[in-house]
Amino acid sequence: MLSKIYKKLIIDFSKTTLALLLILIGFSIYHSKNFNLDASSDALLLEGDKDLKYLREVNERYKSKDFLVLTYTPVSSFTEKETILNLQLLKSKIEKLTWVDSVITVIDVPLLKSTDENLMDRLKNYKNLSYPEIDRKRGFDEILNSPIYKNYVISEDGKTSGIVVYLKKDERLAEYIKIKDKYFIQSEETGLTKEEKNSYKKFIKEYDEYKNLYNVRNRQNIKEIRDVISKYGENAKIHLGGIPMIADDMMSFIKNDIFVFGIGVLIFIILTLWLIFKNIKWVIMPLIGCLTSVVVMIGLLGLIGWKVTVISSNFIALMLILNMAMNIHVTVRFLQLKKEFPELSKSQAVFLSTKKMILPILYTVLTTICAFLSLIFSGIKPIIDFGWMMTLGLFVSFLITFLLLPSLLSSFSSENEINIKDTEKSFITSVLGSIAKKYKLSIFFITGLIVVVSVIGISKLEVENSFINYFDKKTEIYKGMKKIDEDLGGTTPLNIIIKFPVKKINEEKDDEFSEWEEDSNENENKAKYWFTRDKMDKILKVHDYLDSLPEIGKVLSFGSILRVAEDLNNKELQSLEIAVLYSKIPPEIKQEIISPYISVEDDEARISVRIKDSLENLRRNDLIKKINLDLNEELGLEKEEYRLTGVLILFNNLLQSLFKSQILTLGIVMLGIISMFFILFRNINLSLIGVVPNFIAAFFILGIIGLAEIPLDMMTITIAAITIGIAVDNSIHYIYRFKEEFKKIKDYKKTLDRCHSTVGIAILNTSITIVFGFSILILSNFIPTIYFGIFTGIAMLLAMISVLTLLPQLILIFKPFGEEI
Repeated sequence: MLSKIYKKLIIDFSKTTLALLLILIGFSIYHSKNFNLDASSDALLLEGDKDLKYLREVNERYKSKDFLVLTYTPVSSFTEKETILNLQLLKSKIEKLTWVDSVITVIDVPLLKSTDENLMDRLKNYKNLSYPEIDRKRGFDEILNSPIYKNYVISEDGKTSGIVVYLKKDERLAEYIKIKDKYFIQSEETGLTKEEKNSYKKFIKEYDEYKNLYNVRNRQNIKEIRDVISKYGENAKIHLGGIPMIADDMMSFIKNDIFVFGIGVLIFIILTLWLIFKNIKWVIMPLIGCLTSVVVMIGLLGLIGWKVTVISSNFIALMLILNMAMNIHVTVRFLQLKKEFPELSKSQAVFLSTKKMILPILYTVLTTICAFLSLIFSGIKPIIDFGWMMTLGLFVSFLITFLLLPSLLSSFSSENEINIKDTEKSFITSVLGSIAKKYKLSIFFITGLIVVVSVIGISKLEVENSFINYFDKKTEIYKGMKKIDEDLGGTTPLNIIIKFPVKKINEEKDDEFSEWEEDSNENENKAKYWFTRDKMDKILKVHDYLDSLPEIGKVLSFGSILRVAEDLNNKELQSLEIAVLYSKIPPEIKQEIISPYISVEDDEARISVRIKDSLENLRRNDLIKKINLDLNEELGLEKEEYRLTGVLILFNNLLQSLFKSQILTLGIVMLGIISMFFILFRNINLSLIGVVPNFIAAFFILGIIGLAEIPLDMMTITIAAITIGIAVDNSIHYIYRFKEEFKKIKDYKKTLDRCHSTVGIAILNTSITIVFGFSILILSNFIPTIYFGIFTGIAMLLAMISVLTLLPQLILIFKPFGEEI
């Protein structure tokens, strides 16, 4: 029944089917206006990560703000009047931007050694480099040697200054994030009712709309500050950095990648089709099928509201590549049937070619879907979305291929269609066929060698999150981060929160405080007794330990301020003196250099460090483990007395989760594909034989990555699963055709020759298309995408060679289709 309906759709009513598909294209183009991108840092975080929740609590407690960082390297010295004037003008222009909260530069640093007044007077009447009467040389030397500001707002060599631009907090977005987290926690712990699910859907739509508006505003903000910077670039070299800038540039990268990948793959597909068929008709018809699939998919993404991230920015290229493989197989089979059986009418040839190809292509789609669905175990929303996105895309491609292409063949091919190019002659497939038949020992020796190399390489795999190395060295992101990393104390933030035991005021009070009994509010009263020497020594001990680690750049804590005060007093301060100092510091200085590191109310101290992200031998996961262990065993802190948090922790969690979910679930992918082989061929031996070449190719690529010491990241960690899913398509086509031909020939070697001259050519053509299609990804500015393209392409090439050498040899040995006649 279904077969008859399908035949009517593609043969009898092909023009009606084409008209309906044209309407679908129009519908998709209309909804493509809602096609959106997302490059925010939130898109690359684990859903429900407890460390993310804690970091947000810490940021709220210590009033952390989003910020941009400018590296400012003037032509002349910072002690020159002209340099200070230019810096003042730049700061003034930036401060006038409506979205800027405050700006901190080297000329804002309070100078406490520039006069000979007592400490309290210095704090009340502090000056900075911009004051005309200040001794600039003396003041600049103070900044260069300051425990607080050295390698923070000024480089060690004194040539580069950091300008920190704090942004006004978007209260509405912060509230949206809180509500979103609340919904997520509730869904995980108790579940959502039907009404709550409906409310959540409405909220997400509202949240996404505001997030789009926020992204637009952020893009405008970055453009505004770059316009300001461009006017002051004559007298100084300026680089822009910071998460808001990275998010905006990433958005540009995604747009550029989508355009470049799409156009690049499209051009290559046209060239490939021309080389295969040498006929404009057979270039246009498969090409229309590919483009239609992509347009329909973009429309669906706009309708559903799925956003494309840097992870899924190559989905258009992938869809074009995979869809082209389907189109080539169907087209080649149609032309082969017309050549072998000239008596077949056009309608019969169209229906027969689709009938013979629909089942193997369906199974290739299902196996590829199996690979992409493995991404849903990552726990990272954009990667999960990428998995579902490609799953939907493959179904769309399958339906379009078997509705549009047959309808086009029925409507526009001629009755006496001949294949202009002789498909039975291919030097490459002939050579591979000869190798498969004659060099059994060589094939198994090379296979064994590949397995050994793969095992050694895989044992060397490691997961890293060197964010700076994700970007091309020519990009502004890389240049800015590199400069900050080398001259201004590192890039990736890490916080160490020290938790002090909560004691009653009466228990902490001692004779040292008995003379200070003035009335005050509760927090001020607590502060009087909070600053004990024991607490200060603990902060200093952790501070000095962190400062001793070569991987860590700038360390800031209350200990930094304490050391400045002790240097000015020429003695170690005791509890009462520290408490008095805290109470007398001007509010603007306290807010800037003390409040971010001490929470009296919560009995906590925060030590802020930045990691030198560009160090070649940096191993972030090992560093985190070392700090946790040393704080406990070397410094004697109980495990409940400290906690690590920050961006470093979040991205490390992300990659460790990917490693566990993807590498360890490869077995599930393999079992799923073996099961599909068994369902298709009803033969366990054949199922095992069919997957071996592809598994070997996938694991060999992982081995190469390990031997090359390339760390696994967001993209490369998915290569093995995706390679298996795509490459196994070749095995299905080859085995399916071998089974079909063996029934007629009943001779394994002759069947091998027949398959290599028919389906082997289709496999060769599609593999070349896929390999070169993936090579287009090297044009990305995002390094993980480049690695993904290179290694997936190589894996597909190896898989193709294995399918046309190792697979036939395994078939000749095990004879899974029965005995020969």
